[in-house]
Amino acid sequence: MAESFSQNIQAAWAAMSGFEIVAVVLAIAYLVLAIKESSWCWYAAFVSTAIYTWLFWDVSLIMESLLNAYYMAMAIYGWYQWRNPAGGEQVSGRPIVRWQLQQHMQAFAVVIVLTFASGYFLTANTGAQLPYLDSFTTWASVLTTYMVAKKVLENWLYWLVINACAIYLYVDRELYLTALLFISYEVMAVIGFIRWYRHYRLQSGDASLATA
Repeated sequence: MAESFSQNIQAAWAAMSGFEIVAVVLAIAYLVLAIKESSWCWYAAFVSTAIYTWLFWDVSLIMESLLNAYYMAMAIYGWYQWRNPAGGEQVSGRPIVRWQLQQHMQAFAVVIVLTFASGYFLTANTGAQLPYLDSFTTWASVLTTYMVAKKVLENWLYWLVINACAIYLYVDRELYLTALLFISYEVMAVIGFIRWYRHYRLQSGDASLATA
């Protein structure tokens, strides 16, 4: 099976368009810059997600395509939030915050309701593949991207779950290079959480916890 996967990766690489290569490179650049809390991450995100909006639509991952269209809008919102935080600080001046348990529970409940609603709709009215899993990754990513824009620490933990689901989704659709990209995202999400958590401890003086 490992040999077959390797062959599929090689075939996908050979067939990959220049646009997809650009999207992958910029997607990695986005995450690296986000870990460093650089607002330049949003420029990379905007171009990468514009390309992926088209790519996912082309392979009938409708919700993933719509998600990337949302990412484009959030790239603009995130850039503004990071460049113009409260107090007038610039770029990475927006402080890292944490959500209380109640906020996480409310967010989770909304994601589950939306997942079942859109999953049912896609099953009944479209030819979408894996509609419920596609819906979950979409709505959870909508929430978590907002958390990134607001610099909520726990966003990295959310991405660990979302990326794991997305890897299965992309392998099923034979988007092997994108699946590899999301495997690297898993590693980078761990790094991102550790880095942001250290910064959070420093900015709070390890005293009272900030909340969104």
